[in-house]
Amino acid sequence: MFQFSMYVRHSASSENADVHKNRVKRLLPEHGKIGILQITDKQFAQMEIYYGAKPIELPNIPSNWNYFKTKKSGQIRIYN
Repeated sequence: MFQFSMYVRHSASSENADVHKNRVKRLLPEHGKIGILQITDKQFAQMEIYYGAKPIELPNIPSNWNYFKTKKSGQIRIYN
C-alpha cells in the first residue's frame, strides 16, 4: 500500500537533488516508506492537471508571505 501524499522540491541540478535524496534516506524511520520521483524541468512543464469539480478560489495572499503547517493541529498559519 502507498499513501499518496506529495511533497515537491525543486533542485537546480541532479547533484543538488542527490543531496536531498541522501538526507531523506538518512532520516527515514526504521519502518518508514518513502518514494522519490525525480523528473526534469521539461517533464514537469508537460504535466497535465484535471479537476473533477470547479476549483476553489484561494484568497489573494502576497507571494512574500510564508506558510507553515503546524504539527499538532495540521492547521496552516500564515506569517509575514
